[in-house]
Amino acid sequence: MRIVGRLVAGLAVLVVLGYAAVVGYMYFNQRSLQYFLEGEVTPLEAAGIAGAEVVAIPSGDGVVNGWYKAPEPGKPLIVYYKGNSGSFSAENERFAQWASEGFGFLAFDYRGFPASPGSVSQDGILTDALAAFDWAAGKGYPVVIWGRSLGSGPSTYVASERDAAALLLETPFLSAVTVAGERYPMLPVYWVMQDQFPVNEWIVDVAEPVLVAHGTADTTIDVSNGERLYELVPNKDELWIEPGGTHVDLWERGIWPEHARPFFERVVPAAGG
Repeated sequence: MRIVGRLVAGLAVLVVLGYAAVVGYMYFNQRSLQYFLEGEVTPLEAAGIAGAEVVAIPSGDGVVNGWYKAPEPGKPLIVYYKGNSGSFSAENERFAQWASEGFGFLAFDYRGFPASPGSVSQDGILTDALAAFDWAAGKGYPVVIWGRSLGSGPSTYVASERDAAALLLETPFLSAVTVAGERYPMLPVYWVMQDQFPVNEWIVDVAEPVLVAHGTADTTIDVSNGERLYELVPNKDELWIEPGGTHVDLWERGIWPEHARPFFERVVPAAGG
């Protein structure tokens, strides 16, 4: 019996040590696990967006690089906060569509992502997000905010701190730490995660009308995140839940012509012509 007891005690020690090792690894490597920073930067000339220009926006002690196009008269300027993979420039199809319909846009990479120098962190992303919005707002056009996936964090934070005409959240999370907790329920993510992006806390201070879009087949950020977040929205406009929609295909499923464009036309009436 003593031998069995010692074996059980030894096994328990190994389990505890193994668990501590996993937690320690995730803590010290969390940003490399949380962010996907690699990707090619598409040159603006290759995207073929007439009238757009490359811009460098001062942000804190650094700079963020992106593309900008002014809107046509009566149209708003879309400030786009990208998701958590590669460069904003990979989504040039969106920007070309907006520009072809007279909408302006500002899109950029947060520091640490391919087009912008620096190291990634929540504080850095929020600093960059505010700098980009303030730069865009200084152009004098009506500004609407679009945040996708990771971008739902900085976009909601900006909307809570600044005045825009609208906030659109595509495949948002309730908070980044909520998603981490759902993926790793056995780990103490709420205690060790540094970049938690508490959208659920920021959204209650957003006065702008809000549209939330999500898909039922999203395996990256469960659709319940979008549904629960929308419940917290003070100024609700629309909740679009697309049956079978994934984390990456809402654009192909019509988010722009069927939901986003009509939303922006509602909040900036002159945009309708």
